[in-house]
Amino acid sequence: MGILKRRKNKKFSYSPRYYNDEGKGSPYQLEHKFDKFRKTAGDAGGLVYRFKSAWSEFRDESDKQTNRRVLWIILILVFIFLFIIDFDLSIFFS
Repeated sequence: MGILKRRKNKKFSYSPRYYNDEGKGSPYQLEHKFDKFRKTAGDAGGLVYRFKSAWSEFRDESDKQTNRRVLWIILILVFIFLFIIDFDLSIFFS
């Protein structure tokens, strides 16, 4: 037991007893169930790439109804927040 010697991690070669591979990949690979439907779940890329891909997913025609619903919910939550902090909305109206 040396003072300057680092301790090595233990390695285990575990394979499940009743697992059939059948070309489906590793059983330990975690994948979200909606990854195959999203464009932004794949490549990490840079920050600009992430914003561009998220914006293109937001602008997709098939999700217009969902995007409107999300925008309405955000708008309502902002007004509730402004009401809670007692913000004077009369500055926007003359």
